[in-house]
Amino acid sequence: MQNDELAAAVPVAPRLTRFWRNEDGTIVIFGVIILLMMLMLGGMGLDIMKHESVRTELQQTADRATLAATSLTQKLSPNNVVQDYFAKAGLASHLTNVTVTGGINFRNVRTEASANTNPIFLRLYDRQVVNQLEAKALSVAEQRVSNVEIMLVLDVSGSMAGTKLTNLKTSAKEFIDTVLGTDTENKISIGIVPYNGQVNMTQNFQNLFTNRVDDHAAANINCHDLPASVYTSLGLPTNTALPVTANADTFSTTTMNSSFVAVATGAPTPGNRWCPDSTVNVLRPPTNNRTALKSAIDGLTAIGATSVNAGMKWGMAMLDPGSRSLITSSISQGTTPSFFAGRPFNYDADDSMKVIVLMTDGEHFAEERVNTGYRAGNSGIWRANDGNFSRYIDRANTTADYWVPHTGQWLTAPYTASGGTTQQTWPQMWERVRLSWVAWQLYARPNGNSSSVFTTTMDAFRTKTPTTTMDTQLASVCTRARDSKVIVYGIAFEAPANGITVIRNCSTTPGHFFDADGLEIQSAFRAIANNISQLRLTQ
Repeated sequence: MQNDELAAAVPVAPRLTRFWRNEDGTIVIFGVIILLMMLMLGGMGLDIMKHESVRTELQQTADRATLAATSLTQKLSPNNVVQDYFAKAGLASHLTNVTVTGGINFRNVRTEASANTNPIFLRLYDRQVVNQLEAKALSVAEQRVSNVEIMLVLDVSGSMAGTKLTNLKTSAKEFIDTVLGTDTENKISIGIVPYNGQVNMTQNFQNLFTNRVDDHAAANINCHDLPASVYTSLGLPTNTALPVTANADTFSTTTMNSSFVAVATGAPTPGNRWCPDSTVNVLRPPTNNRTALKSAIDGLTAIGATSVNAGMKWGMAMLDPGSRSLITSSISQGTTPSFFAGRPFNYDADDSMKVIVLMTDGEHFAEERVNTGYRAGNSGIWRANDGNFSRYIDRANTTADYWVPHTGQWLTAPYTASGGTTQQTWPQMWERVRLSWVAWQLYARPNGNSSSVFTTTMDAFRTKTPTTTMDTQLASVCTRARDSKVIVYGIAFEAPANGITVIRNCSTTPGHFFDADGLEIQSAFRAIANNISQLRLTQ
């Protein structure tokens, strides 16, 4: 049989089996490679899933922390808030940076975090991929408030005369332009509270307070002796019993001897009245009329004493929601624009903020008030047509009960000149002569020129509020303002040490306080104004 025939005679199946056995090593290697590639791809997927899980946890923690830290109602340090969130999530070591910027009406927080996810399979593929799989998180949040209510509480006492008042006017007018210049949506209102020994107001505005006590009705003298109780709250209800400040010079002294001092010499000194007659140093309700506001600033004059507590109290009263009826009335009078209806907002209103700029160049001066019984009603004093006075004093064993100081005589009837004499009310007396003149000429002289009678009479006429009490009253209002999230910026303008202290303590934080000299007051107002802008919440 030939070889070809033998080969053909061998079955095909056994030949294929031998071929398979000769190639089995190659197939195994190929299979292993395929398996390794599948494991590698699966491992890379696990690395990527781990990276995404870590990144997601970092980002969610960063977002929560950043939003909490950004809140303007958050009183803790924004840095500490973010750190606390990461610590509680067990991610403190991955927090890389916290940046906080902010101003009077906004806060911006930027949080960065990073974590190495330590990939296993990707490292086998390419070591450079390890750096590319660093899990990173970035969160930025900003809160801004759009509705802003501002009260400028400005010292116009006598010590502000001259260059200081000029610098204040320039600075305050620039502040108004800066703040309102970009407010195209009527979101920002500004009111003005000029103060000296008291806070004066227009007659129309004073009429809104329905429980005025001993109102003398003198033109352009519309101040109130605020009861001590009002300093323990922020509002000032319109039905509060408010004694109208007497139109009286309680401060000026007089000559104290046995001689007569002419009535004209005993006339009141305008600057020593606690509520000086004024049509310009008056409370201005909120508006955004730049022309009106700047005109009001230009008109301010320097006169009188210093009661920072009264200025701050009235400033807060104008921001208190309980004063909404006052703003409504101001709108009806055309003083406040109608689009400010609904103000003052509630303290916790969303997207709104209340600001006081409190400025003084001095410190508290002991406030003097005319006591009950001497602010209204008839006095026991008569005024003759020549301007001289006599006073009735019920003396024993005589009918000559009328003391006439300019003659040094006792008469049986009121002194009369040219056939006329009129019993005086206390407001009429204080309009013409100071308290000390009356206490000496009409009380102490007829009692043997007694200095003790003079002192007793002055104590009956008036009460002095100690400056320490005034400091406490101011601090009480400032504390309540901070607790109600009212932002208080304080400016001590060439003020003495105690004035600096009370204004610094009133400010929301030390960063809200300015100790200014000269033109530095302009920088202070600029710093405040530049932090007020259109407000919004972004994330």
